[in-house]
Amino acid sequence: MAEAEDNDNMFKILVTTDNHLGYMEKDPTRVNDSFISFEETLQIAVEKDVDFILLGGDLFHENKPSRQTVYRCMELLRRYTSGSKPCQVEFQSDQKVNFAHCSFPVVNYEDPNINVSYPVFSIHGNHDDPAGSGDLCAMDVFSVCGMVNFFGKHTSLEEITVTPLLLKKGTSTLALYGLGAIRDERLNQLFVTGRVKCLKPPDSEDRFNI
Repeated sequence: MAEAEDNDNMFKILVTTDNHLGYMEKDPTRVNDSFISFEETLQIAVEKDVDFILLGGDLFHENKPSRQTVYRCMELLRRYTSGSKPCQVEFQSDQKVNFAHCSFPVVNYEDPNINVSYPVFSIHGNHDDPAGSGDLCAMDVFSVCGMVNFFGKHTSLEEITVTPLLLKKGTSTLALYGLGAIRDERLNQLFVTGRVKCLKPPDSEDRFNI
């Protein structure tokens, strides 16, 4: 009984980062390495029945991953994260603020048109950062497809405001902060000149902060 109560109130999060899908994809010996590792990670998420998966950036090795890499990533995400199992995490913050850069600013497991059992939240890294026309990256594509909840994308380099994702499970509450990759020298300048702000919810002292 006590264990069941703990599960009802405890966040179970699988954190993975720097997966670098597509690394050495032209090497006949190592072409599958990054995908095997990523699939093992997703298998663990399902086995442990986590509440969500948190990607810390650099899901892809290249800024413009190949079609094969994008296809294989989509295939794995659909196989392991889609489904009808209800997500027990309540999204409390304003999704239009957290996902303001997205075409569909709603967390995917609350979208009535998508079935998600294991939500994926992700920022972008320095390998797969936005660039070019439209300032888009591969993570934008996965966001518009409803496969990934993409947050932490900065739309201005003049001033940055980091707004946390506020989550709740049972009696436990969480504030999840994320900022996509910015060149070190530019980010340092922003901090030095006081142009980076991290917003805190009124109940921040009662929340777990990540």
